[in-house]
Amino acid sequence: MERLATIAAVRAWRAADTGSVGFVPTMGALHDGHLALVRRAAAESDRVIVSIFVNPLQFGPHEDFEQYPRDLEGDARLLADLGVRAVFLPTGAMMYPEGFSTSVEVGGSLAERLEGSSRPGHFRGVTTVVVKLMQIAQAERTYFGMKDAQQLLVLAKLVRDLAIPTTVVPVPTVREADGLALSSRNRNLTAEERSSAGAIPRGLEAGATLFAQGERRGDALRGAVREVLEGEAALQTGYVACASIDTLEELDEVDEMALLAVAAQVGSTRLIDNRWLGLPDPSGLSQEALPRALRSSA
Repeated sequence: MERLATIAAVRAWRAADTGSVGFVPTMGALHDGHLALVRRAAAESDRVIVSIFVNPLQFGPHEDFEQYPRDLEGDARLLADLGVRAVFLPTGAMMYPEGFSTSVEVGGSLAERLEGSSRPGHFRGVTTVVVKLMQIAQAERTYFGMKDAQQLLVLAKLVRDLAIPTTVVPVPTVREADGLALSSRNRNLTAEERSSAGAIPRGLEAGATLFAQGERRGDALRGAVREVLEGEAALQTGYVACASIDTLEELDEVDEMALLAVAAQVGSTRLIDNRWLGLPDPSGLSQEALPRALRSSA
């Protein structure tokens, strides 16, 4: 596996072979959720490149940029074992050199609600870095997890709106045995906090079960989730949403599909999770068969 330290090195690597490339952008501290993206990319591409960059632009002034877990050597071993051909390891000075003053932003409710409301400027940081990384990688396909649902929707719209020549591939959430979504931030939880965090998937499961039983009222679905979360004293609920996957506006009634999403604080760690109501597993679906919100082309 090649460790590429410069933009020029990535472009030379990309130009050295005419085969297709799958790209997995990450912030490192890799877990099985990231590895699922890599495996999917390897199954669909001739070569895979992974980037590892903890992006300062997407962290607010009082967020956990300095505390965000980092394990470069451990990450490199995991990627090499999966047959990844190259890993891009840019520095902050390389991505944002002196005088850097350009940003990319998706407007409207899709980026302004939920995480956008809770973390002002977050998605501007995400979209700016991802556009730059996509321009560097020049990959046919770029892979994102469905655990970060709003990020996936924002990036699919970004690629669609700007006609960026890559296909966004959504990959289902990977979970621990008790249902907790895998996240690099899970490493920050104490044993007691880890137990409390289990209320998040239980709450989402309560809402998803109610939906499967035929309930379509947004208030009832949100209420089922919130009831479980509020039963865990050590957990502070940030938001519970039952929202349109096209706009992320809250729904009074669910038609066919919706995003059931949660943000919660457990100790000093903020966690997010979701369930995609009414959406079949996208793994076997073509771009044309995906809901428009998840497509990266018109």
